Amino acid sequence: MTHSPRRHHDVPARPSLEGLEATWSRRWDETGVHRFDRSRPREEIFSIDTPPPTASGTLHIGHVFSYTHTDTVARYRRMRGQTVFYPMGWDDNGLPTERRVQNVHGVACDPSLPYDPGFTPPERPGAGRIPVSRRNFIELCERLTAEDEQTFEELWRGLGLSVDWTLSYRTVGDRARAASQRAFLRNLARGEAYSAEAPTLWDTTFRTAVAQAELEDRERPGAYHRLAFHRPDGGRVVVATTRPELLPACVALVTHPDDPRYRELIGTTVRTPVLGVEVPVHAHRLADPDKGTGIAMICTFGDTTDVTWWRELRLPTRPVLGRNGRFLPDPPPGLDSDRARTAYARLAGASAFAARERLLELLRESGDLEGEPEPVVHAVKFYEKGDRPLEIVTTRQWYLRNGGRDEALRAALLERGRELSWHPEHMRVRYESWVEGLNGDWLISRQRWFGVPVPVWYPLDTAGEPVHDKPLVPDESALPVDPGTDVPAGYREEQRGMPGGFAGDPDVMDTWATSSLTPQIAAGWGTDDELFAKVYPMDLRPQAHEIIRTWLFATVLRARTEHGTLPWRHAAISGWILDPDRKKMSKSRGKAITPGDLLEQYGSDAVRYWAASARPGTDTAFDTGQMKIGRRLAIKILNVGRFVLTSGTDGSGTADSTGGGTDAVTAPLDRALLAALADTVRAVTDAMEEFDHARALERAESFFWDFCDDYVELVKARAYAGDASALAALELALSVQLRLFAPFLPFVTEEVWSWWQEGSVHRAPWPDADALDAAAAGGDPLVLDTARAAVTAVRRAKSEARLSMRADVAGLVVTGPAAALARFALVADEVRAAGRAGSVELAPPSGDALGVEVRF
Repeated sequence: MTHSPRRHHDVPARPSLEGLEATWSRRWDETGVHRFDRSRPREEIFSIDTPPPTASGTLHIGHVFSYTHTDTVARYRRMRGQTVFYPMGWDDNGLPTERRVQNVHGVACDPSLPYDPGFTPPERPGAGRIPVSRRNFIELCERLTAEDEQTFEELWRGLGLSVDWTLSYRTVGDRARAASQRAFLRNLARGEAYSAEAPTLWDTTFRTAVAQAELEDRERPGAYHRLAFHRPDGGRVVVATTRPELLPACVALVTHPDDPRYRELIGTTVRTPVLGVEVPVHAHRLADPDKGTGIAMICTFGDTTDVTWWRELRLPTRPVLGRNGRFLPDPPPGLDSDRARTAYARLAGASAFAARERLLELLRESGDLEGEPEPVVHAVKFYEKGDRPLEIVTTRQWYLRNGGRDEALRAALLERGRELSWHPEHMRVRYESWVEGLNGDWLISRQRWFGVPVPVWYPLDTAGEPVHDKPLVPDESALPVDPGTDVPAGYREEQRGMPGGFAGDPDVMDTWATSSLTPQIAAGWGTDDELFAKVYPMDLRPQAHEIIRTWLFATVLRARTEHGTLPWRHAAISGWILDPDRKKMSKSRGKAITPGDLLEQYGSDAVRYWAASARPGTDTAFDTGQMKIGRRLAIKILNVGRFVLTSGTDGSGTADSTGGGTDAVTAPLDRALLAALADTVRAVTDAMEEFDHARALERAESFFWDFCDDYVELVKARAYAGDASALAALELALSVQLRLFAPFLPFVTEEVWSWWQEGSVHRAPWPDADALDAAAAGGDPLVLDTARAAVTAVRRAKSEARLSMRADVAGLVVTGPAAALARFALVADEVRAAGRAGSVELAPPSGDALGVEVRF
């Protein structure tokens, strides 16, 4: 779409920012300004893998911050002549949604209950939670997320996101579930996905497995307790531990092979205090001689180091903690004596904290607790959304190979990271650090309800136990499926759960297992091959830096395994919004600011200005002061637009970006302006091509204020008199600058554009620096600089004399080298008029800088 000038201006008498968002959002939607044109060839398409926000509760200012960055790119690319594939997804599944449903409706999911088609949640939930079936619970999740999504969309429209809303999708919608399950089944067929029973990081509150990428270290107080193990010769071996309650899970002691204190113990056995269980003493390089007493318990399992020791030393398993975080009712294998079983009975059913106190009491009674506890502050692993320390329990889970145990795959993924263009470049280091630090495959199954089901069933043996190594899988044409309600081929529903029948896998996939396929989901992989071929691999992935390890890495992994490509060419990384304590502002920490009031108070363009002013990848303080500056800028655009379009004797103007009216630009000052504007266009364009929205905005804004403060004042007299050169230059400069600002301030630029141009500024061509140079016809930007310097000197002199800027002065005496005086001579009339000087006198050439003496 091109724009053409109107024959008559339509400028309001008192332009205002109020109401622009509603007016233009509606009109953009009605006219399809942001609509993607799938008929265009691939080389004319720019596709964006938009981050799907979590549709749970409310958006916060951090969303506005990062999504504004993306929108500046989308709007710029349209003006460069591309059609932009810019969808919006909603990340519905996962714990945030489940927690919100539990809190809003006062319910809890109980999969053993039958579906109740007439269930209605209470208007005011009571103290307890009402148990409901899985299907009822999922229906409540879907209903609440649909409401949240509608609220989110209204806010995004008000912010001016140029999303094509016809391209929306949900991560639990049929299309997303089918794509996620299709990718999983292909991973399974290629041997990239597998199930295994193994030690698993476990959140006891949510009762679900947790992946490495979801871990968070938090400093917590603890204490070292010294436990005395007994040697066969009657001697004692003292072990310091912060988790004495795991003594029943102890399967060995371990020391460093070079530690002389315990060298003679290696290869022998000792007996555990209180329980009297014989355990071996091993050597391992990970044992730290400087930690505690230098010799440690290996328990199954206290931390991830225990898992490493257990695996590498091939030790037995003695599980004591259940999925609810309490000690199991029966003692583990190895606690066979009456003494051990009696002691364990004191712990059965207790929480970890209660079991610790009981075991310490037993140790005191037996005399095996030495000294007083030694307080310590240490890092403890938490689920990033959890409130309790993680435990490690043995469970059966699904995994996806990710290079954590495959050096060739790890190297291939590192190479993929080097192929990707990072903005800013240094963010690649975070990706590489994550890949290099992987210590296991990606755990993708979760023990939750609202998500994409793992699409497999298991045959049951004659005892009714699932045969996990022979999963039953659906045909891809049947996707999406829910093994909890659907029946595998060759079976009947009445065989569910019966010996010789089948059972559905009860788990859902990690939300990242679906989100890692957002390019494929949005692009119609498997359902719209023509669209997929045109937009995939995509051009851009915009996202925050803290999820490089999760979303970005996982998407790279899935694209490699399924397509053998990168999923996009560029990754543009945003930083965090920081609260006054310089910490990340987030909903989970209860410190987030919702943007609705800010958009109402300052206007969307002002909030976008604050967001776009932040450097890519840089954490930025929340600052309403910047929003006030942005609002001032938007108001100035309105006012200078009105001045430009109402100047002249008849109010007409016909200049546009294609060169119409530029032949009228003849004055040296006007040509100098266009030459300087051409340089600005090049600088802004270069910055936008490098995805540096902040530098682009900075350059555009710097020129604009110089234009308003100096050039407009210099040509005001000529403009009011109807000077053709001044009017043509002003209109062309306004046209160009509106287009430079359009990606950042879409509402005010569209408003002013509409006063004298047909069509939308957001479909107008991006300014052409070469065309401006041609219009400048050899104009010298130094002429503009000279005029600005002279008028600034006049203002300074008036200010020092405490005179109004409108005060008349007798005259100006200008000094300087010959070249500067020659440039000044070209603009002497404009400087005299702007400075309200009676006369201008040029002194003989002298010195090396321009000087202006003001005579009062």
